[in-house]
Amino acid sequence: MSLLDSIHGPVDLKSLTRGQLKELAVELREFIIQSVSRTGGHLASNLGVIELTIALHHVFDTPDERIVWDVGHQTYAHKVLTGRRSRMHTLRQTDGLSGFTKREESPYDAFIAGHSSTSISAALGMAEARKLAGDARRVIAVIGDGAMTAGMAFEALNNAGASDANLLVILNDNEMSISPNVGALNAYLTKLLSGRFYNNLRSTGERLLSSLPPIHELARRAEEHIKGMVTPGTLFEEFGFNYLGPIDGHDLDALIPSLANIRQLKGPQFLHIVTQKGHGYPQAEADPCLYHGVGKFKIEVGVEAKTCSLPGARPSYTEIFGQWLLDMAASDERLVAITPAMCEGSGLTEFARRFRKRYFDVGIAEQHALTFAAGLACEGRKPVVAIYSTFLQRAYDQLIHDIALQDLPVMLAIDRAGLVGADGPTHAGAFDLSFLRCIPNMLIATPSNEDECRRLLTTAYRHDGPSAVRYPRGCGPGVTLSADLDTLEIGKGMVRRACGRQDDRIAFLAFGAPLNAALMAAENLDATLADMRFVKPLDRDLVKSLAQDHVLLVTLEENVVMGGAGSAVAECLAELGISVKLLQLGLPDRFVEHGDPATLLARCGLDAAGIQAAARKALSE
Repeated sequence: MSLLDSIHGPVDLKSLTRGQLKELAVELREFIIQSVSRTGGHLASNLGVIELTIALHHVFDTPDERIVWDVGHQTYAHKVLTGRRSRMHTLRQTDGLSGFTKREESPYDAFIAGHSSTSISAALGMAEARKLAGDARRVIAVIGDGAMTAGMAFEALNNAGASDANLLVILNDNEMSISPNVGALNAYLTKLLSGRFYNNLRSTGERLLSSLPPIHELARRAEEHIKGMVTPGTLFEEFGFNYLGPIDGHDLDALIPSLANIRQLKGPQFLHIVTQKGHGYPQAEADPCLYHGVGKFKIEVGVEAKTCSLPGARPSYTEIFGQWLLDMAASDERLVAITPAMCEGSGLTEFARRFRKRYFDVGIAEQHALTFAAGLACEGRKPVVAIYSTFLQRAYDQLIHDIALQDLPVMLAIDRAGLVGADGPTHAGAFDLSFLRCIPNMLIATPSNEDECRRLLTTAYRHDGPSAVRYPRGCGPGVTLSADLDTLEIGKGMVRRACGRQDDRIAFLAFGAPLNAALMAAENLDATLADMRFVKPLDRDLVKSLAQDHVLLVTLEENVVMGGAGSAVAECLAELGISVKLLQLGLPDRFVEHGDPATLLARCGLDAAGIQAAARKALSE
């Protein structure tokens, strides 16, 4: 039996020798490669934290001592070691394991980890709560260097450094390498600096010298200078942390004693480890970006590089946006593109190559991205912010205060609108229509196919004010694209199918992607189908006309029903004083879990069969 077969929970790690733990790391890495090759998921980042995960669960008494992971991209080993190995084949699938940590999934999952840069704040809150309860057990936050680009992480560090709570922040730095000599030196120094003797000596010295302020200050500066010569920790020391590192995050002989020593220390501690994304799988080591999120693949072959759609294949909405951006940038030198660390995911790779001076990746800093865009707009530029719907939520105040209030021409290209399948509720774009619609000066467009997407992107870009075009993940229905940069009339929808019935006339008012499922339902029911195109401004004339000629209006949107596009139609009807039966279909008032996109839409009643059944039921009531 392999070592991994004997691990049913973290307690089983406690009795293993250092050599056995190293053997376990090899087995665990191989298991994750095998598992992800069958299910898809995040690979490179998970391979980089195998040893760290083993060391944490070996040294600390989890779940009593909490581990808060920043983003679930690094939690697969954690799931395996905490009793979920037998369910890893269900990862990210309908009714299976979540791709992220999830409190209701396991007592070892201390906090949800879908959005970046939240771990230090959450861990500090837990540590302070424990301090109030007289509980000295430590709370650990594991955060990647990418997540440290967010202001929220530094807000938390600033707060934590002024606290005496037992918080350990582990910075997983996977963008730099350690040469053997430096690595060995820093591993030794960290063991030394984290040891009881050094820290007891320092505490005693501080007490003795505190009555002699000039000498105490000289000693403090001398220590800071000595540590600063060999470690880059001055910044974190200034925040109030005891900085330790950097050490090799793949070296259990360095990790385990350092963590064991840190566990004995009081107050905020900061451990800096250096790891390699994709460690142990050569293909992922060579191209960690490609292996960040992968589909199913053959281990011996690896993942095929992501390229634009082949001739004859349907392009994704992300690719359509990427090509539109290139075309518009070529025709308008004022255009600048901004992304909060989602270049590849948002379709900006080629733009970044061809228009490097007009491309800005601001890191995981959505708030900054929008206010930065506002500043560019103030000086005559035309910013396009490429952002996922779920991440736009993080910059809501900046959208209202810095962009909309000043009526600035900033365009939001909102990807991943609606359900996103395997990534689940942390990444679903379920709320953007609701939270955008209430903001004055906003233009909101919802394309229903590829060509509509291209035209509405052009329309929004040329609008002299804030605008948003939201489109789903994946491909559209396969409509031929226009090569021109044509616009559509703002606030005007169109009827795509006219009703042939004389009685029980139904009209579907579709906003965006649901139009394609509604078309089948409309044909089966011989109903009218309108492509509304715009949520704001709403085509009031079209709504009025449809209400006068039909007995039932059915609104369709891949957004929560509350406050969404259907609500806009209801408000319009009320203002016009029109009484007509109205059925609003959209996402339910709950978080929709991860799984197969078609299955999830069917469960929400947004497939053709569900739409047809709901319309029949409403008509009969």
